[in-house]
Amino acid sequence: MKARHLPSTVTIQCFETAARHLSFTRAAEELSITQSAVSKQVAQLEDVLQRKLFRRLRRSLVLTPEGALYLSEARKILAQLEMSTNTIQTWSGQGEVLKVATLPTFGSRWLARHLPAFLEARPQLTLQLTDRVEAFDVHGEGLDVAVFHGHGSWPGLECHRLFGEEVVAVAAPHYLVERQPDAARAFGDCRLLHLATRPAAWHHWFAGQSIRSERSYYGTRVETFHTLIQMLINGAGLGLVPRFLIDQELGSGQLQLASPHVLTTPDAYYLVTPEALGEQPHVRHFINYLVERAAQSPPLTPPHTTPHQRAQ
Repeated sequence: MKARHLPSTVTIQCFETAARHLSFTRAAEELSITQSAVSKQVAQLEDVLQRKLFRRLRRSLVLTPEGALYLSEARKILAQLEMSTNTIQTWSGQGEVLKVATLPTFGSRWLARHLPAFLEARPQLTLQLTDRVEAFDVHGEGLDVAVFHGHGSWPGLECHRLFGEEVVAVAAPHYLVERQPDAARAFGDCRLLHLATRPAAWHHWFAGQSIRSERSYYGTRVETFHTLIQMLINGAGLGLVPRFLIDQELGSGQLQLASPHVLTTPDAYYLVTPEALGEQPHVRHFINYLVERAAQSPPLTPPHTTPHQRAQ
């Protein structure tokens, strides 16, 4: 096997510390080594990468664009190494670790409700739950299970459907009273809020009612449904949100439907796991448990849906 010419963790740590302080001297003080040792480690790293990581000024350092990019990656490496080390140091030899990644709002509003009973039934299990917004590699990040929203077929992954969703247009009651929006006029006087990962949602919502709108792709964009929901409650505009994520807000009157129209798509929420892990007992129990919970309380109410066959 060909030897890998990779920088050592000491080298990466020296670079990260120097980049954080923008000073070899302060990095050396934190790491309890000499300033020349830090400088030498960074120089060796630059030789490996064939890129300059710092611009060396008379009394300070400045990261180059390559250095800023590598700093982001270095911090991920060190954080993962620290977490893995802590896991082994605290492992009793009797428990299991389950690494799960979820969509942030789905995790806080649906998944979190069903985790306590699962954890109570498996006291030896250590759950490591992380949020993901953008696309990621389940295999590369060493995850056991992840929550995806999409078409349900991803190479190398075993997929288990949880449920679909009803997407509704909502706003704060006072916002609707002040503007009296009309969907037929494409909510002309209203600010449309968008989820960054679903840029075509308003277009599909209008198209499902045969409404043409020049504004369906324009407006404020946010990264998570959690932020979108909070902005809607505070009267920032109109938003499209899966109904199951805002059951409480609709029930309490914090949010109100702006239209009876409901958008559904072929996309759904799935639990995915690498095919090689599908028969691991702790992975199988987790998936079976959540699939059963989803079947017992599906968020969809079919009689009220108006299907739209294009994915968001």
